[in-house]
Amino acid sequence: QLLEAKASLSLAQTRHALQLQQAKVQMNNMVPKKQFEQLQTGLREEQCKAQQLQENLHRQAEQTCRQLVRTQEEHERLLQAAVKQAEGLEHNLRSAEAVLAEKVAQLEDVQAQLSRNKLLIEDLREENRGFSMALQAAELKQKSTEEKNQLLEEQASALKQLVGKITPASLS
Repeated sequence: QLLEAKASLSLAQTRHALQLQQAKVQMNNMVPKKQFEQLQTGLREEQCKAQQLQENLHRQAEQTCRQLVRTQEEHERLLQAAVKQAEGLEHNLRSAEAVLAEKVAQLEDVQAQLSRNKLLIEDLREENRGFSMALQAAELKQKSTEEKNQLLEEQASALKQLVGKITPASLS
């Protein structure tokens, strides 16, 4: 629009200059007064049109400048918002990385503890096997002892019966 207005203004100025030159040529040729007045009126009209075109051009230029300023301000505001958002995301990323590093360290500690626990469990299983064998041996010994005890009780009972038989016979 600005270029159109400039072109129109340039065209009007060219027309004006041409008409002025024509008017001068005609005046030199002794233009009649009525024709001179018509030319003068046309010239004034063209000058008014040129003035209006200049004013329109000036108004459009001002509007364009204001629009550019508003657009630039909006772009700056959007850029600042994007920078602020990027800073927030960067902070969140650093926080997440710190949390992940902490979790990795915790998992490594847990893994080390699990390895130690596996070794302890294996030691306990080995110890348990030893206790199981000792228990079997103790059970066998207990069974043997119970069998000997049973035999002794049977012998004691037989001895009691024998003593019971001998005692009345020796008293008489």
